[in-house]
Amino acid sequence: MTKRFQNHVAESRHTLPLVAVYAFVVWTAAGLFPQQWWVQLACFAVAAFLMLILNNSYALLRIYSRMVSSAFLVLSCTACFLFDSLKGGIVQLCLIASYLMLFRCYRDKQALGWTYYAFLCIGLASTIFVQTLYFVPLLWLLMVTHLNALSGRTFVVSLFGVLTPYWFAIGWFIFQQDYDTLIGHFTALAEFQPVCDYSQLTLSQLLVFALTIILLTTGMVHFLRNSFKDKIRTRQFYGYFMIMAWASAIFLMLQPQHYDVLMRLIIINTAPVIAHFIALTYTKVTNVAFYVIVAACLLVTGYNLWISSSIF
Repeated sequence: MTKRFQNHVAESRHTLPLVAVYAFVVWTAAGLFPQQWWVQLACFAVAAFLMLILNNSYALLRIYSRMVSSAFLVLSCTACFLFDSLKGGIVQLCLIASYLMLFRCYRDKQALGWTYYAFLCIGLASTIFVQTLYFVPLLWLLMVTHLNALSGRTFVVSLFGVLTPYWFAIGWFIFQQDYDTLIGHFTALAEFQPVCDYSQLTLSQLLVFALTIILLTTGMVHFLRNSFKDKIRTRQFYGYFMIMAWASAIFLMLQPQHYDVLMRLIIINTAPVIAHFIALTYTKVTNVAFYVIVAACLLVTGYNLWISSSIF
């Protein structure tokens, strides 16, 4: 099997460090120093590290490759206008952490501790972005269909995990007699207007969404055609990623006002799928596709830096 440029890049030990330097340059160009986005950068760095652990812990790729975390960094940089959002960074971090713990529950209906901590992360994310709670029923369904980890006990434990942050938060708001903030947090779950109002999205946001969906679709087609080469566990994990990616995408299309957080969730789930395509294809066509993907990401990142950066 002839290795092409894309394969050398995917398998190189230098790829991730170089991409990390590239990401830091993009952050700097976007306004890291004048805007003092140090906490946001820390969240971003930890998220990238957790994506690396996710890949290593669950052998998402059949070969040695750091392409999952590299793809995450590159895709995140295309949406450089999101760098200033601490809220989105924390939600993103919580979701990746929940994946790390939920995947530990694979075929283990007695994994009460991991289930609790996974849903605790979801609960923490929902205290910042309450709409995260919409994903809880889907996570339960995926625990049945893809992780084979849902039982009566893990279901109850997952509820406790989601509710734990609210036990502390509700006590604090009651102590402060700040009932309006508490009520307003949950009433946001019933606010669906405007629906499908894309006029509020900028060209930069639309470009990132379109590029990510194209990459997600490309990776999905490749994976579904070649999934028989992977272990059953790996196939289940990728099915999990793809369902979560499309659920987030549909949510964004229905409620574009939540773009800042939902786009991050789509990127998290797209990164492993497109990484699988880049690392495990070897044809001339896919090598050309790799060049196109890199060029498209660089162009979109450059355009968004030009539009949104505080330096340019």
